[in-house]
Amino acid sequence: MDRFDIEALRDNAKELTHNIKAYRNDARDQAELLLQKLKLQNYMEQKRDDEKLKKVLMTLLAIIGIVASIACIAYAVYRFVAPDYLEDYDDYEDPEEDDDVVVED
Repeated sequence: MDRFDIEALRDNAKELTHNIKAYRNDARDQAELLLQKLKLQNYMEQKRDDEKLKKVLMTLLAIIGIVASIACIAYAVYRFVAPDYLEDYDDYEDPEEDDDVVVED
């Protein structure tokens, strides 16, 4: 039977330990990189959702503003074009005011 070389076994064990540490560090670095990518991806997705919400909100506010301005213009045109009936009413006299009845005691 062949004899085991103790020094070679120790060197192999040290090399294996070194390789395991290197793989562990590489795995840790890869895991951290993956976590950073996921965080960035979540941030970008949230940013897209926020931009979409802003766009919808701005469109809604623009539509409300357009409708309000059209309503104001329509009201202004109506007030300008509509006849003023109160001016005609002031020309008539009230018959009750003309009755000057003197009451004698």
